[in-house]
Amino acid sequence: MNEVVSVRNVTKSFHDKHAVKDASFSINKGEVVAILGPNGAGKTTTISMILGLLHPSSGEVKLFNQQPSDKKVREKIGTMLQEVSVMHGLKVREILDLVRQYYPNPLSLEELIAFTGLTESDLKTRAEKLSGGQKRRLSFALSLSGNPELIILDEPTVGMDITSRNRFWKTIQKLADKGKTIIFTTHYLQEADDVAKRIILFNKGSIIADGTPSEIKARLSNQYVSFNSNSEAINKLYGHSVISHIFEKNDRFFVQTDNTDAVLALLFKENIGAYNIQIEQGKLEEAFEQLTAEHKEVI
Repeated sequence: MNEVVSVRNVTKSFHDKHAVKDASFSINKGEVVAILGPNGAGKTTTISMILGLLHPSSGEVKLFNQQPSDKKVREKIGTMLQEVSVMHGLKVREILDLVRQYYPNPLSLEELIAFTGLTESDLKTRAEKLSGGQKRRLSFALSLSGNPELIILDEPTVGMDITSRNRFWKTIQKLADKGKTIIFTTHYLQEADDVAKRIILFNKGSIIADGTPSEIKARLSNQYVSFNSNSEAINKLYGHSVISHIFEKNDRFFVQTDNTDAVLALLFKENIGAYNIQIEQGKLEEAFEQLTAEHKEVI
């Protein structure tokens, strides 16, 4: 079976307010998917329904073609939520040994150490004495303890320094290379651009975009053509209707436009000696802001 997650016409209401409205998507084995959106868009509610922590008001969520609450399903899932809560009085090593025993095919302690960067000092520290960074490493290790097929991470790098964040995403890439299915939310859009193969964008409870980072960035109404050229020759481009703006950065010229093909034709027509020509897809941040501001369906 290739389909790991199935969300069909799911709505979740709290009193009279829709947190999620008629959301539908599926995620296949081995996909790395980022669920993005502004605060209150429905990301965490959707994650909670996938995990079986919340039940949809209508619609259906299935994991591995079964209910999220099924014991066999839970044995295949690892999760790292925003809030880290661990049992006081136990050392990190003891907590990991305890949790690993709940699974039929857990990762070894050595594998967890290799994946998460836990140190010997971390393993000997009692839970109540852990620093914020140590708690995040422990939470990540707990999410991997059962050797899960599906890993769900809700804002996993909040509070991490740059070094820890880079190490974390390298580990995620290793897990993806092993065929794990990974779903994560993040406010760091560069992480989604770098790591995710697919982005599902929520706004006001609805899915407004679903595609690869490149496909979503391509929805920008304004894109750029960049190139090297003689500073004086660039004057030939001013005044053409297909060009919105021209600026120079790092010895390259950037032409803003909503028609890159027309700009390419113009460069050759005006013979300005352009070279090293590239079409810039724009930034995910720009697409994110534009799509959420439009409040319209684009999938």
